[in-house]
Amino acid sequence: MGILALVEDRPTPKAVYNWRIYLLAAIASCGSNMIGYTSAFIGTTITLKSFEQEFDLTNAHTTQAQRDLISENIVSLFIAGAFFGALLTYGVSHVCGRKWSLVIASAIFTLGGGLQLGANHARGLGIMYAGRVLSGLGTGIASNVIPVYLSELAPPAIRGRLVGMYELGWQIGGLLGFWINYGVEQHMNPSHEQWIIPFAIQIVPSGMLFLGALWMKESPRWLFLKGYRDKAMQNLCWVRQLDATDIYIQEEVAAIDQALEYQRVTIGIGFWKPFQAVATRSNVMWRLFIGCMLFFWQNGSGINAINYYSPTIFTSIGVSNANVGLTTGIFGVVKAFMTIVWLLFLVDQLGRRNLLLGGAITGSICMWIIGAYICVTKPQAHPSSHLNSGGIAAIFFFYLWTAVYTPTWNGTPWVINSEFFDPNFRSLAQAATTASNWLFNFLVSRFTEQMFATMHYGVYFFFASLSFLAFFFAFFFVPETSGIPLEKVDRLFECKPVWKANAILKAQLKDEEEEFRFDVKQGSVHQENDEQEQQEQQA
Repeated sequence: MGILALVEDRPTPKAVYNWRIYLLAAIASCGSNMIGYTSAFIGTTITLKSFEQEFDLTNAHTTQAQRDLISENIVSLFIAGAFFGALLTYGVSHVCGRKWSLVIASAIFTLGGGLQLGANHARGLGIMYAGRVLSGLGTGIASNVIPVYLSELAPPAIRGRLVGMYELGWQIGGLLGFWINYGVEQHMNPSHEQWIIPFAIQIVPSGMLFLGALWMKESPRWLFLKGYRDKAMQNLCWVRQLDATDIYIQEEVAAIDQALEYQRVTIGIGFWKPFQAVATRSNVMWRLFIGCMLFFWQNGSGINAINYYSPTIFTSIGVSNANVGLTTGIFGVVKAFMTIVWLLFLVDQLGRRNLLLGGAITGSICMWIIGAYICVTKPQAHPSSHLNSGGIAAIFFFYLWTAVYTPTWNGTPWVINSEFFDPNFRSLAQAATTASNWLFNFLVSRFTEQMFATMHYGVYFFFASLSFLAFFFAFFFVPETSGIPLEKVDRLFECKPVWKANAILKAQLKDEEEEFRFDVKQGSVHQENDEQEQQEQQA
């Protein structure tokens, strides 16, 4: 099955898969582009000689521990801001909607980026820290809203693909971040401009998101929730390129109305109602636990440690300082390429669950091999200008790990969490799960340098063990969500066993769909007969 293959939950007009839905996804993904770039460039930029000289990090009175602490502060303050931004997003998106939440997120991020450009030797790092926190706040909001917005717009057959564009934007941003760093390091002399250029470029995608979000359509599902029915119908028909009388639109609106009516009866409409309902519904609490744990296992793989501290990672394997930039750039290329493969050929074809299972086992094996190589050869204790055969093999397995983990645990948890929750809890749940991602991300970024300083090769064994345990978590607790309408996800968790839940629910929905279409057809026949009888009586 390839890029054109679709697994549909019901007969779908071709007009539904139109350019508008992809353009909206591309604009929204500018937000993930700014996140990916910011996450990638920072680790290498703050190791540039020009940056260290600007802030007096190269003088004899500054110890390596102090340098590590400053690096960790610059990285982790951004992530701390993202954590609180994710928590605040529920209130922002509930009141302002998905569209204006993205406008707010991009504006805050751009303000933070501007403050970072104001840092220099005279002003010190204080303004840099403040800017990183603000950029983090914007990131937290964007990382929360974008998957929700895309999942609410997407037809079920391409929902994984559209939400996957969020991850693609992240990886493209990361790729640019790695190579721009390599470019300024190789082709510019140490200067203020050398390190300020990577900081300045992060404003470009945030500006693109700000301008694009002003044009975007608000989520029809949010409009239905708020009672703006006419506007919701207008937006839904615009996105689907169908008339309001089309049976596909009627079925989709009926499902949305049914979900909202269920929410009014069981939970209620209001800001605090979901909080009250979650506290009393163990099944939703269980889904929240699974969603948060997916990000725990994701960060436990080591992917974000590598993103933020790639020079430290490659140096530990034995790559010389002169080649770290190039090796990091290739890492970004592999991630971006495999994200495209995942987006086009894997996420909707193989399914979310199979990707998690395969990625966990393969990734664990690669990490064990890399750790074993470092344990035996101790490359940092025997530095060399070039890698030996063992070092080349270790780099091969590192890139193999990247190629496997990128299309599995790197992006798939975002897709799953955008689908796990019905409209009653989606905004609140997305805020909680996204915040958990940034919390685990913060822990990794804050302590990675210390872990490598004390554990050495043991860090790789640590990541390998967590990846191995992630396989069993995914197998026993994570159901397949591909092809399931958002309004029916609640029923997915009622189907047992977990590894057969998707097939069981799809069979049920197929029977219900046939019954619905039969009723609609019969109703049309009765209406035609009634109209014919009236005409005969009038005649």
